[in-house]
Amino acid sequence: MDISLEPADNSRLANLCGQFDEHLRHIERRLGVEISNRGNLFQVIGEEQSTRAAFRLLKKLYTATEKEMLSPESIHLYLQESGLEHVLEEVVTPAGDAEIIISTRKSLIRGRGPNQRSYLSNILTHDINFGIGPAGTGKTYLAVACAVNALEQEDVRRIVLVRPAVEAGERLGFLPGDLAQKIDPYLRPLYDALYEMIGFDRVSKLIEQHIIEVAPLAFMRGRTLNESFIILDEAQNTTIEQMKMFLTRIGFGSTAVVTGDITQTDLPSNSQSGLRHVTKVLNDVDGISFNFFTSRDVVRHPLVQKIVNAYDKHANQD
Repeated sequence: MDISLEPADNSRLANLCGQFDEHLRHIERRLGVEISNRGNLFQVIGEEQSTRAAFRLLKKLYTATEKEMLSPESIHLYLQESGLEHVLEEVVTPAGDAEIIISTRKSLIRGRGPNQRSYLSNILTHDINFGIGPAGTGKTYLAVACAVNALEQEDVRRIVLVRPAVEAGERLGFLPGDLAQKIDPYLRPLYDALYEMIGFDRVSKLIEQHIIEVAPLAFMRGRTLNESFIILDEAQNTTIEQMKMFLTRIGFGSTAVVTGDITQTDLPSNSQSGLRHVTKVLNDVDGISFNFFTSRDVVRHPLVQKIVNAYDKHANQD
């Protein structure tokens, strides 16, 4: 099958193909096709569904070359967003389900792929939300984006970032420094997302003003959080009692997002994960959403997806 990309523009075509055609080779490997071109005329050889999927992707990428410089990483993200390599048919967005774009001070953020789009939609329409899946699927990053947007739109008065204190075999008591210094390493992914979205200086100022609050999960007991956007990260390391305690802290005008990966629990062997337990207890409760991510939603280096798949396969064999 042949396609002509218009308008013919040598610089855009070079951007599309990449150095030594590395972008085309990447698409070939992921979609199982062969791509050749002469100028703006492209030929794709393979099974019909695969070639049609490749054509759609080439058109989309060529449109993108007008405004951005493509890289192997961006090619990977476009593939993830479209879902072409898994479905090999056009992902149809349900009628009326327009793409959600989260606007922050420094960037525009949108869901890549149907799972991320559904996740964003649920966060905007539900008071309590769960994002469960492997690392690199955007669970925490998108939750922080929604929190920042809600704060800037004055839908909430503060952002509360929460994590269990026990992680990877370490406890806060073994770490040097005061409480804030002990907690900081555990909250680093949340801080990094905030810095990217609203800048280091503004984040520091909001923390000083207690508009952004960081706290270990144990310090949530006895509180009621009104008009807040609360994110509980690494929730696989909560016990059943801690999860119940956290969920009952939610007050009026608040949104809560709970994220975690139930395959990476660091709790003692005799403790059941509160995140795993809550999926059975609250799965039919109105007003609560659950989004389950898989390895195909990973938006990091392509090897991360393969690593997740390999571990899942090994676990199933055991």
